[in-house]
Amino acid sequence: MKKILQLGSAFIGVIVGAGFASGQEILQYFTSFGLAGTMGAIVCTILFGYLGMILIRLGSRMQTTSHKEVIYRISGRYLGLIIDYVIIFTLFGVGVVMIAGAGSNLNQQFDFPYFIGTSLMFILVLLTGMLKVDRVVAIVGGITPFLILIVVILSIYSLVTMDGSFASLDTIAKEHPTSLPNWIISAINYVSFNIALGASMALVMGGAEDNEKTAALGGLVGGLGIGVLILLSHLAIFSNIDALQGEMPMLQLANIVSPTLGFVMSIVLFSMIFNTAVSMFFSFSSRFTEMGTRKFKLFLVISLVIAYALSFFGFTDLVSYFYPLIGYLGLVLIITLIVASFRIEKVKRSTSDQQ
Repeated sequence: MKKILQLGSAFIGVIVGAGFASGQEILQYFTSFGLAGTMGAIVCTILFGYLGMILIRLGSRMQTTSHKEVIYRISGRYLGLIIDYVIIFTLFGVGVVMIAGAGSNLNQQFDFPYFIGTSLMFILVLLTGMLKVDRVVAIVGGITPFLILIVVILSIYSLVTMDGSFASLDTIAKEHPTSLPNWIISAINYVSFNIALGASMALVMGGAEDNEKTAALGGLVGGLGIGVLILLSHLAIFSNIDALQGEMPMLQLANIVSPTLGFVMSIVLFSMIFNTAVSMFFSFSSRFTEMGTRKFKLFLVISLVIAYALSFFGFTDLVSYFYPLIGYLGLVLIITLIVASFRIEKVKRSTSDQQ
């Protein structure tokens, strides 16, 4: 049971990043559809549970140390190439969004100019890359439990203190812009985007677990846990939708509850942005160069400079248009994983034959 919970927690940590923590993802993907967004959150819970189980189970079955091995095995040479580059595109794109998110975070909480936050995040990620401060990333990764605790507190507070009914707030929620057509496509797109983002690490996590059943249950528990957090966050934002106007609704909500909680939330959020940004740019750069080499450092610098420039498109706009694009591209990976779940015995025999 302990290993199952550890794997589940790790999977939640991979998927639940800064975009989720800010509340902007939840607002655009779920709350903007009003009451129907709640159904979207339930659909997400089911899909995350099933796909998390498949991903970590595949990693365990193949004892993989890289997403490439599994992706090319289950999808073939040509489709595997497409999925591989979708993941690469996702890594860089989310890195851009994280730099933008740092600017919005400090601007909303402390009224700093937008470029202060983006520049600080640029420098922190660059220094981490140059100095190889691996322990920093590990420490910041421990912030995730605090985020979960804050989400639970905000959700309970919002539901207990809400004045109106969900029906009366439905119209206000639907006035918030979204680039997605309806709640069902939005829910599938959100799962697709996050699986594309977290597939690489989830497969490697599975590869570190010898017991396939434990791996599968860990992925299932983690996926269901993500769904519950989405539902709680959606309800928290929905029940206060008439009072939330910033780029980071969960941060604004925390400030409504208590200025102290808002301050803590801003620190947690900035730390998660840093954690996600480092993970994205390290994974992206190591895909093309060997980590720790001069080429790696040069590639990292060039990637960060380009990402820094792109981050000035704005956090909300980047989430609104870039995330759904990744979601649509990631559907190829989702379909491949579902097909692989029915071919998993064949995958194992194929692996055994080559060993």
